Amino acid sequence: MFAPLTESILYTDFYQFTMAQVYYRLGIHERPALFDHFFREYPDYGSHQAGFAVNAGLEPFIEWMRQARVEPEHIELLRGLKGRTGKPLFDADFLDWLSRHGNFEALTIRAVPEGRVVHPNTPLTVVEGPLAMAQILETALLNQLNYATLIATKAARVRYSAQSSLVLEFGLRRAHDRGGHAGARAALIGGADFTSNVAMSFALGLPPKGTHAHSMVQVAMALGMGELGAFEAYADMYPDDCILLVDTIDTLESGIPNAIKVFEKLRRKGHRPVGIRLDSGDLAYLSIQAARMLNAAGFEDTIIVLSSELDELVIWQIITQIQEEAPRYGVDPDALIKRLTFGVGTRLITSWGDPALGGVYKLVAIQEKGEWVPAIKISESRIKTPNPGRKRLWRLYDARGKATADLMGLDDEDIAAMEPIILRHPADGTKWRSLPREGTSWEELHVTVLDEGRLVYDFPPLEELRRRAREDIERLDPGVRRLVNPHVYHVSLTPRLWKMKRDLIRQARGEPETE
Repeated sequence: MFAPLTESILYTDFYQFTMAQVYYRLGIHERPALFDHFFREYPDYGSHQAGFAVNAGLEPFIEWMRQARVEPEHIELLRGLKGRTGKPLFDADFLDWLSRHGNFEALTIRAVPEGRVVHPNTPLTVVEGPLAMAQILETALLNQLNYATLIATKAARVRYSAQSSLVLEFGLRRAHDRGGHAGARAALIGGADFTSNVAMSFALGLPPKGTHAHSMVQVAMALGMGELGAFEAYADMYPDDCILLVDTIDTLESGIPNAIKVFEKLRRKGHRPVGIRLDSGDLAYLSIQAARMLNAAGFEDTIIVLSSELDELVIWQIITQIQEEAPRYGVDPDALIKRLTFGVGTRLITSWGDPALGGVYKLVAIQEKGEWVPAIKISESRIKTPNPGRKRLWRLYDARGKATADLMGLDDEDIAAMEPIILRHPADGTKWRSLPREGTSWEELHVTVLDEGRLVYDFPPLEELRRRAREDIERLDPGVRRLVNPHVYHVSLTPRLWKMKRDLIRQARGEPETE
């Protein structure tokens, strides 16, 4: 009933169409315009904060964009809308134009590739093309790219805190409707090793992962089989893939002892059990005790899956507690951490603590008589004032190979010709620094994805996206990666872009020009 409409070009806010008609009536609807998509601040989860983000969502968005177009039924729906006086909101000539040109085939998209680390106020996505259709694109772009980047960022932080342990994405049941698919894909880009989402796993060429629920044990208990009977039934069905959830009754007195009995029976039959899962209680303490009991029974190579309201900070606390307490019980903390698997659900798929990325879509330039005219929007906070004009984006690395700043400049600037490289603070004219060309390396971050609607970019496979994310995060200073109160990563402007921005602000405010 809903899918054909909700996945169509009507996947937007109403005011995009009303503005498009205004542009049409002014005769500027096909004038080339330039929009930047960027976010203003990293996610702040309250007790901990992000110092970087991971870009995601581009390939599914482009796939949607290339098939979305105005269909006859959409025109009829728009034609039926009336204003307060009963007059149609959309004129026949505008709807006729929209029926012929209502697609994104004239738009050019440049973007930071998926899997790359990204920072505030830098354009993640640049949309260029006819004003009306570039405007209509806004809502779907923000909806899809903001959420995916939010979840990829959370997953990267979970991956960082989990160290050498495996990370599974378990969030589909707690996701916001179909956002569970986009979230699972983004989590895999950011750092999750696998997902329980069967459809997305198959779509990406990965095996889905999971264990079983408490309900299986409850069914067995209700039918008189008991917990041991439930474990035996599961082991009989999956003798070489057996992971048992051991906290339905009593983890240490019932669950783990019964799991060991089943594992011993599997071993006698020539099978290797996989491990156990803990979903409640003091997960650090229970992990230590589970390892001690499994080791004593000769199952040192079995894994221990932890779940239940995990996020990056909880995982960090669990690992810290294991490092401190495990030796008291004769358990090697490093060996235990390596055998852990973290199943992260609700707090990953919902970006618990900061559920929305403040990504925006702002006009930064429009053509007038064949020349690009930079556009500015003034915010009360100067740091929120967008950086105008057609721009390039570089990442600078120091002699250690660590990322030291992202630099924005005008599209005709060449960083190789700058000596030294001057970095200006985007909002504070008193703050700047210089970098010598010698010992400083750089790369341009934007790639062209669509060229007037034509796909000119080969989307990498998932493993390449994950590798990018790992490498970019590794090239950040440890202070920027820190889970709590991270260091500020510098985002800067070239002197030419800084001066243009300053002059536009002054002109907009009617301030006199000063040196």
